Amino acid sequence: MGKIAVTHSSEGLHRLERKLSVLAKFAACSLIAVFLGWAGLAYAGESAALEVCSGDHFQTVLHDNSSQYPARAYWLDRQLIQWPGVQESGKFRIYYSARGQIKAAIGTKVAGADGTLALEVFSGSLPAALATRFKFVGAGAVLKIADADRVRMSELHKRQMLLVQENAEGEVLKLAALQAAGALDDIYASAKKIDDLGVSIRAKTTRFQLWAPTAQAVALCLYDKANGAPYAIDAMQWNVRSGAWSLSKAADLSGGYYLYVVDVFVPGVGMVRNRVTDPYAISLSADSLRSYIANLDADRLMPKGWRNHANAAPRKLRAQTDMAVYELHVRDFSINDSSVSAAHRGKYLAFTEAASNGMQHLRALAKAGMTDVHLLPVFDFASVPETACLSPALASQADSASELPQAAIGVIAARDCYNWGYDPFHYNAPEGSYASDATDGARRILELRQMVMALHAAGLRVGMDVVYNHTDSSGQTAKSVLDRIVPAYYHRLNANGDVEQSTCTPCGNTATENAMMGKLMVDSVLLWARQYQIDSFRFDLMAHQPRAVMEELKAKLKAQRGRDIELIGEGWNFGEVADGARFVQASQLSLNGSGIGTFSDRGRDAVRGGGAGDSGASLISRKGYINGLADSGSSRLELLKAADMVRVGLAGSLRDYSMQTYDGSRKTLSQIDYAGQPAGYVSAPGEVVNYVENHDNQTLFDINAYKLPPDTSREDRVRVQMLGAAITAFSQGVAYFHAGLDVLRSKSMDRNSYNSGDWFNRLDWGYQDNYFATGLPPKADNGDAYPMIAPLLESALIKPGAAEIMLARDMFLDLLRIRASSSLLRMRSAADVAARLHFENLGPQQNGAVIVAQLDGKNYADANFQSVMYFINVAASAQTLDIGSAKGQAYVLHPVHTSADVADKRIAAAASFDPVSGRFILPARSAVMFVRR
Repeated sequence: MGKIAVTHSSEGLHRLERKLSVLAKFAACSLIAVFLGWAGLAYAGESAALEVCSGDHFQTVLHDNSSQYPARAYWLDRQLIQWPGVQESGKFRIYYSARGQIKAAIGTKVAGADGTLALEVFSGSLPAALATRFKFVGAGAVLKIADADRVRMSELHKRQMLLVQENAEGEVLKLAALQAAGALDDIYASAKKIDDLGVSIRAKTTRFQLWAPTAQAVALCLYDKANGAPYAIDAMQWNVRSGAWSLSKAADLSGGYYLYVVDVFVPGVGMVRNRVTDPYAISLSADSLRSYIANLDADRLMPKGWRNHANAAPRKLRAQTDMAVYELHVRDFSINDSSVSAAHRGKYLAFTEAASNGMQHLRALAKAGMTDVHLLPVFDFASVPETACLSPALASQADSASELPQAAIGVIAARDCYNWGYDPFHYNAPEGSYASDATDGARRILELRQMVMALHAAGLRVGMDVVYNHTDSSGQTAKSVLDRIVPAYYHRLNANGDVEQSTCTPCGNTATENAMMGKLMVDSVLLWARQYQIDSFRFDLMAHQPRAVMEELKAKLKAQRGRDIELIGEGWNFGEVADGARFVQASQLSLNGSGIGTFSDRGRDAVRGGGAGDSGASLISRKGYINGLADSGSSRLELLKAADMVRVGLAGSLRDYSMQTYDGSRKTLSQIDYAGQPAGYVSAPGEVVNYVENHDNQTLFDINAYKLPPDTSREDRVRVQMLGAAITAFSQGVAYFHAGLDVLRSKSMDRNSYNSGDWFNRLDWGYQDNYFATGLPPKADNGDAYPMIAPLLESALIKPGAAEIMLARDMFLDLLRIRASSSLLRMRSAADVAARLHFENLGPQQNGAVIVAQLDGKNYADANFQSVMYFINVAASAQTLDIGSAKGQAYVLHPVHTSADVADKRIAAAASFDPVSGRFILPARSAVMFVRR
């Protein structure tokens, strides 16, 4: 394979030397052919070679073949093919073409092929591993290539291949393209052991390695600068065993940039030359146009103290149940905070300003018992321009139900500075829009590390929201990376070979069941944990990953870091993988026993009312346990069922925990029905994540605006909000809180603010405004609720003032202190919960407005109390209960309730216990804890 290194830069001695060397080579011959593909595909001369690395084009079609043959057949391994719906008769062949020139149609003979492979019908039994992996493939002919042709398969998978069933005359009866993942995983099984994909720098040598087994040629383009001209293009060398292309340069190229040029056959397009970034890029130029060359272990990329930072960070938890998590968006945190310097607002560096209002807020949370901040995506995402994003011009005040804010945001939504970031572009690189200078690939690395250090210094571990279930783009689009390197491999395909989109439209679902996509996910998480000291991870739509890959990741993290790294995620069961259709999922019902936590919708829906998909009138009519079932005239049966579901959450959603239910029967939690599923579904409390609000859907304040009576006082709205927080804080398992829940955060009723701009996502760490009634939310996701939203936004009774916001903040801090005060609220095992948690006030005769739980602390480490009794009274009036088991016991209010600076002074004044009668008196809408030492 030919090679050329052409230098245009005069910066740096080593590059000058390289330039002189190359120019000498040019002087030695009048014409240099740069061979970047198969025979006949060549460029002559220096400028022609470098043109491949230049310009705005990202794709060149070298040989067109727009014929789209549905990929309805499957390579099971390098030798076996399954073709659903096809009978085992006639002749079967594979036609192949190096330039992708095959043309075929039913009833005609195939044209344009370079050659064929004859196939025979396979009559044996499939190996168990293949039968399991491809269980979703419909029944049909199983075919086998000849043993002698097996050695050719690595080369043939670089070419167009078409599977054909023919009659005796050689005319096509049926045809199909083939889905190749099974074959590629078999042929290149050793690729999973590669430990240096991407760029690596060692001993003044820079090595590049890219897994592209179907590429016919790969070249490396090198650049001195993010926007400068290329100085070199080099053909890379292919490894037939691993399928990877590599190249080593005898210099430390740190600070430069690179791209790959990949010549590959793309179904439905033809032979294509893609200029593409590295899927393993550790950083990028602005807007992800070029991959950045760096050694993450280099001193210049480390903030002062970083190298020894691991020893100082607040990282170790005794158990996953100790986690109390604050979910926070980087831009939300500071963009609205005038106490942050203007240059740092919305950026990583805002977290380094320790005196800001936001950082003071976070330190107060940490001091009270919050353990983790979980950051919405900080990997490189596609939706925000990194150098020229726009911010709409909006008045500081808008009419409560004005449409002006959404109109202004809508005009620039695709180009503005805001997005949640669930549209992955490069998994291993920090997002550039949060850096002070996105044009410098080093800044985002350095500043993300500074952010992590600042949060650790505030006493908070750092969690990361990761999105490996889809990418922003697939196919041959500018922001598609994986598919332009190995077409139709990294993404999950349907029965026609089209990319599945169940997790995000128009995103492409990734196929982590395929070896190298699973490896990319594992390698990526390991990098974030090692290089950025990330303490825990939240997986978006985790049920689209195989449980086996998640368990592999968990084991490798522990081996690498020497401790458990907490893994939690969304275990929602839907889409093409639902109910284990393709593999055992990392879903709610399939993860028990793994130690990996999933978010529970059981307690969430019971507390809030209705479900995440509610719209229209159901937003008002479907009351929740805290916001109406006890006082709105709802049926007693609804109230008691909701109370039982809240108890499910309080008991950690444990499968085998048992209690008396509303009808008087005793059931395990797995026997209680939740929308056709078991309400209890986990094996250990650390496997459940309890929450009542996160970034998705309406905030709790906004959902309560729908459901609470319009004349509910502002102070009572605070109490209802804190009832939701208390249920989360008292539930066994991981406690998860959305940033702003503690300050009555509103999004002005927006149910899906992922692209609604700063206006609808603001936080006020000055505690003056919660941003309710600051304009009608965007119509796209809220239009069906508009008849109800506008009157609510115009109500003078709902919007809180500073006094209510600060009351909520302080009540929330008290709840954190209570949770942190005793391990009884954070028990480690199902056996502990079964032995020590007992509910009172159960069955058909219960007072359904009050949940009562007793926790036995005898001989339990860090319990700090012999016994704990807590009460959650959701009624709008005070309640009195007689608890027989409490007679003669020396219960007193929890010390937090009686402290001088307690937020809710009603409890110390009005809550009481009479040990003679066992009678408890509870203020309206209160969460009260009594303890016995």
